[in-house]
Amino acid sequence: MIGIFHPGTSLVHRAPALVKLAVLAALVTAVALIGSLVWLGAASVLVIVLFTVARVPFTLAGRQVVPILWVLAFAVPVQVIFGGWEAAAVMAVRLVLAVAIAALYTLTTPVTATLDAMQALLRPFRRWVDADRVGLALALTIRCVPLIADLVREVLEARKARGAEGSLLALAVPVIVRALRTAEHLGEALTARGFDD
Repeated sequence: MIGIFHPGTSLVHRAPALVKLAVLAALVTAVALIGSLVWLGAASVLVIVLFTVARVPFTLAGRQVVPILWVLAFAVPVQVIFGGWEAAAVMAVRLVLAVAIAALYTLTTPVTATLDAMQALLRPFRRWVDADRVGLALALTIRCVPLIADLVREVLEARKARGAEGSLLALAVPVIVRALRTAEHLGEALTARGFDD
């Protein structure tokens, strides 16, 4: 669900990463606290306007939101049963908006700018926090999310080719094994570069 940087010269692209992080946090917090479908509709319009200002193609924006729809396909019916349709709608819109806002940030901000922003944010706390290590951890996290998504997609395609589409075990085991192998190779690479503690 984390987008790859989409180059551009829009106002959103040119805004400092720290400012965008602050706006991201504020918008996601506001969306989480809004309980009215009317206000969530207004927030949806705002997010669409931000994507338009950023000149991000709507097909690219849509691809960032599609994965959350699979989660909602299971979560919404359960929420309707236990909380009613309005609570289910509020929950669904909140999740889609939060993912869309996060996607807008990643689509308009290079990873290096995010790392620099995090290091600048943590610099006053360097006595207690190693900003470089936090930056490295953040970079690895950002890189690993799409990597795991690719692993799941490849395993799903392989499972479909074998005719084992209904088996959860045929999905979970290969994904876990391949993720552990990737983590092992990553650990070896970090150790070779001196990050062995």
